[in-house]
Amino acid sequence: MVLLSSEPLNAQAAVEAVLTDGDGAYVLFVGVTRNHARGRAVTGLEYDAYKPLAETQLQVIVDGVRERWSLSCAILHRTGYVTVGEPSVVICVASPHRVEAFAACEWAINTLKTDVPIWKKEHAADGTYWIEGDASIATEAHE
Repeated sequence: MVLLSSEPLNAQAAVEAVLTDGDGAYVLFVGVTRNHARGRAVTGLEYDAYKPLAETQLQVIVDGVRERWSLSCAILHRTGYVTVGEPSVVICVASPHRVEAFAACEWAINTLKTDVPIWKKEHAADGTYWIEGDASIATEAHE
């Protein structure tokens, strides 16, 4: 299951998409918007993506989990504005045993962060900032 949506994410849908009677564990990662980053108060995040390529890359990650660990994986990611406390990404991996599920889930989120064309803009009290890795770039400088 791969979903890129402007609607709120349903973590339980990710669990239901991957969990089978043969699984003894699932690892559910839910990334939520926090109220601070890089010394600034954050009021929300805004995600933008080139949807066809982003969905293809998310599927590559899901397929990678299947190939490397023989496990099922679901990835859901928001686009648009996401308020503080609201999920922006959900990854679920189901497995007969927990060790593989943790490893696969960690690999999936780390790969998503580096390989998928989803861009993040922080909304803060003092302006908006595009985020690139650990750097923030004021939007006024590029708009």
